[in-house]
Amino acid sequence: MSRKHHRIKGAEVSCCVKYFLFGFNIIFWLLGAAFLGIGLWAWAEKGVLSNLSSITDLGGFDPVWLFIVVGGIMFILGFAGCIGALRENTLLLKFFSVFLGLIFFLELTAGILAFVFKDWIKDQLNFFINNNIKAYRDDIDLQNLIDFAQEYWLCCGAHGPDDWNQNIYFNCTDKNPSRERCGVPFSCCVKDPAEDVINTQCGYDIRLQGDLDRQKDIYTKGCVGQFEKWLQDNLIIVAGIFVGIALLQIFGICLAQNLVSDVKAVKASW
Repeated sequence: MSRKHHRIKGAEVSCCVKYFLFGFNIIFWLLGAAFLGIGLWAWAEKGVLSNLSSITDLGGFDPVWLFIVVGGIMFILGFAGCIGALRENTLLLKFFSVFLGLIFFLELTAGILAFVFKDWIKDQLNFFINNNIKAYRDDIDLQNLIDFAQEYWLCCGAHGPDDWNQNIYFNCTDKNPSRERCGVPFSCCVKDPAEDVINTQCGYDIRLQGDLDRQKDIYTKGCVGQFEKWLQDNLIIVAGIFVGIALLQIFGICLAQNLVSDVKAVKASW
């Protein structure tokens, strides 16, 4: 039809809503496919796809899971929204809006619980970091994530450098044959602006020094405290991002429900 709307006995389906929702979901779907592709590629590089049992072998958190789960959800939702809008399929549109509404509700609940149970969240963050410190050398992606966090927040360990005593390669026990014994990862080291090449051995034996002596060479603040400080300093930006995501979700739900109403009105007029 050349007209802007389908017209059937006075009822109409808005082309603006239909194709705007389609475009909205095409972007969503492509981003989901990209995230999913990156996650599967990372697993293929690590040999996980050829040995699926290794998924449960890692003691800490595998960052690839984030790409797989987020990408998978975005892919499914985007696909349902695209096809639902293009084919005017009310079942897929309802699935899209209900699933998106459920995600919004879970995010809202998580935000409220995080605000109410701050101390519990802090304890869980501390447990999460320490658990992943133990698995630091088990997975390259986890290692890169921890290194990034320590370099970005200028921290070392959950509460300090001595947390690295929990890792079998960095602990200070006499039975530890590792060259990294009583050390910390290079990401804990204070960076020298004059150095062009990263010194990956800068943390060796550093915890054999006293607290005052090590301050000039490594970060001595814990990542839990530094993360809290970062949140406080960037509260407006973080809140703005979450509000923006929430508004996009509400906008998508409203578009889908509007299109469902239009389709039902057209069918009712047949």
